[in-house]
Parts: sequence; structure tokens; C-alpha cells
Amino acid sequence: MILSHDTSGSGPAVLLLHAGVADSRMWDPQRASLAQHHRVIRCDLRGYGDTPLTSAQYDNAGDVKALLSSLGERPVAIVGASAGGNVALQVASEWPDLVSHLILLNSAFALPATRSLQRFARREDALIEAGDIDGATELNVATWLGPDADDDARELVRTMQRHAFQVQLSVEEDHEEEGPDIDLEAISAHTLIVSGGQDLDYFRAVANHLAGHIPGAKHTQLGWAGHLPNLERPDEVTALIRDFLAEFPR
Repeated sequence: MILSHDTSGSGPAVLLLHAGVADSRMWDPQRASLAQHHRVIRCDLRGYGDTPLTSAQYDNAGDVKALLSSLGERPVAIVGASAGGNVALQVASEWPDLVSHLILLNSAFALPATRSLQRFARREDALIEAGDIDGATELNVATWLGPDADDDARELVRTMQRHAFQVQLSVEEDHEEEGPDIDLEAISAHTLIVSGGQDLDYFRAVANHLAGHIPGAKHTQLGWAGHLPNLERPDEVTALIRDFLAEFPR
């Protein structure tokens, strides 16, 4: 199955991978600006947006590679947020020649969960087990958006998260596999790691770890940012992405 996706613009390809609280719509504020100089590809991972879950086994990195192959794109820049950042790391580690640039916004990675992340997970699980999907949705909106997010950003995350819950909870079993192991030292892409000063401490720890192990990686912490800075201060983050891509032209 090829992931649901859309493309816009022309030029060097940029693939946008969404967070686990979102879908491809989270990149609405960046799409038009990036498309002025790039072919922008947005996709919905399985169980998000317009890509369903099926009974087939899959891994997200393999799905992304298949999508890029179907589009004839190589190499690409990948911008990944949170869980999408972890998928981007898998792709860049397993197929380094496929990825020219790697921009990670509060990326997930396999570090031990901090207490704050554990508390969030327990609260979310309890709400879902109680059938309170609205409550679980609001918990995610409150947790993953920083203080600079406006009402439109909060409503967008609310819509995306509620839809993801509806899709994923309607399936008896998710057949996702772990995907490729991540060897950070094998990543050859020009890498920018972005962390948020208002995000959970787990993601700041991940950013520091990635910055210390990916060769040549640059780390920028945005003191004002929560977990989804591209929705909190869209213009500032769009400029950050564009500037980094222009710094290392292909």
C-alpha cells in the first residue's frame, strides 16, 4: 500500500513527516512557502489522516521508502516531527544515500521515558480505557502545544488527534513492526535538531542525545516552543527550515 500523500511545488524534494498527535495537515503553515523552491511531499502514516490501518504487517520506514520510490525521488530532505522524527531517523540510518538533509522537531527516540512522559501515558491510557475519547483528545492538545499556540492551532490538533483515535481504536490489532534499528553514527545527512524549551523533558533529553551522536549535527533549542513549534510560531519555524536547507544546497 502506498501512503496517502500530496505534492506541491518543484525543485529538490522535501518530505514532511507528521507527529503522532497529528497528520499531514500539521504542515499546512509550511507547505506553500517551502513549495516556492522545493517539491514538497506530505504523507499520512498508517492510521492517520487518509491512510487506513489494515491487517497487513508494516513498518513506517519501509512505507516511506516505498512512497519515495513510487515518486522517483532520491535523495530527499526529510523534516520529521516527534514520532515522524523517529521514522526519519530510521530512514536516514538504514538508507543514508536516500536522505540529503534531516530536520528533526522534538524527535522521538528510544530513550527511557521520563516521569513526565510516564504520567502523560498513564493518564491517556486511563481515559481511553474509560471510553473518554474527548478527554484523551483534550489531554493531548494541552500537553503537546506550547503557550504560543493560538486557537486555530489548538483546533487543528484537536481535529487531527480525534480522527487518529477514531481510526486506530476501530481496528482490533495494529500490525506495525519495529522497523530498522537506528545507528545514529551511520547518518550522513546534514542534520538540524530542534528542541522546545516548553516541551516535556524527555524530548529535550532526546535532542541532546541525538546531537551528541549524529555526525556533524547542529542543535537549536527554541526556548518559547512546546512540542509542535511549527504550529506555535509558523513563520519562525518555516524560516528555520528554509535557511537550513539553503545552507547546504544540493
